[in-house]
Amino acid sequence: MVEGPTVRPLACPPPWGVPFRVLFVCLGNICRSPTAEGVMRTLVAQAGLEDTIELDSAGTGAWHVGSPPDGRAAAAARSRGTVLEGRARQVTREDLDSYDLVIAMDSANMRELRQLAGGESERAKVRMLREFDPVSAQRGELDVPDPYYGGDGGFEEVFELVRAACEGLLERIQAGELP
Repeated sequence: MVEGPTVRPLACPPPWGVPFRVLFVCLGNICRSPTAEGVMRTLVAQAGLEDTIELDSAGTGAWHVGSPPDGRAAAAARSRGTVLEGRARQVTREDLDSYDLVIAMDSANMRELRQLAGGESERAKVRMLREFDPVSAQRGELDVPDPYYGGDGGFEEVFELVRAACEGLLERIQAGELP
């Protein structure tokens, strides 16, 4: 089971529009971004915020559209009490308009998302996931490595990196510090 951050009361009314919409984006939407969505979904449920935070994931590429999450990513998540659901889809320009926060898994995804954005307000919504993990941010290690071509251990590592960052992200959302 994913142990989440300390649950604290949410500001009333929330300091953002309800629901607050977060989109996680990686390359193919079968490994990193569904892992981030699943971890964040678990943390949001533990905090009792399912009705105020909406989550989804997508990929910058279309290679895996319609595919479920990679079995290795799903196994790493399942062993920690997190379920990965959904089917891969490609991010659209409309996503950048309709989501409050668009979270890139690595710098290449971030560049593509910012190029896709229609304007500065959309580009400002694009952030790196690991910037929300204070340890990663301090070290300047902001990319979530792509485990697709590696072994099972890479999926285990990605899960832990994503969990640390999602805990920080949820804390920032609860504090009303985003977007």
